[in-house]
Amino acid sequence: MRFYRPKRTLPAVPIVALIDILAILLIFITLTTQERKKRTVLPITFPVVEAVATDQVVETRSILAVAADGRITLDALLVPDGLLVDYLKAMKNIHPDRKLEMEADQDVSFKQLISVWDALTKAGFKAKLPTRVNNAKTTNS
Repeated sequence: MRFYRPKRTLPAVPIVALIDILAILLIFITLTTQERKKRTVLPITFPVVEAVATDQVVETRSILAVAADGRITLDALLVPDGLLVDYLKAMKNIHPDRKLEMEADQDVSFKQLISVWDALTKAGFKAKLPTRVNNAKTTNS
């Protein structure tokens, strides 16, 4: 016995409608797309603040000085390479209430400053230090 099976119709995809939609999308994208503008790169020089002269000492601070050639001194004591963390910890043990101030030469590399900040963090100091930048052009005159 044969059962009736209807013939399967193949689904038809209306290509013309898809082409119309694609054309409309293409026109929309081309009209709304903006050209990329080149970014201008500016040479940036960090600002230098003039020091205000005062005859009143507010508090005693230890001075951490960083020279352009990489030498570091802590209260006029030359710190050997790699021992800054130990010197800072020793200073903190001797003078636990003394605050720190950093003096850096203008030509100190960013890498050197990051290593000093890292040593300060490891020694337990806050990274927010009052900092003085010595401008080599004005100090030599």
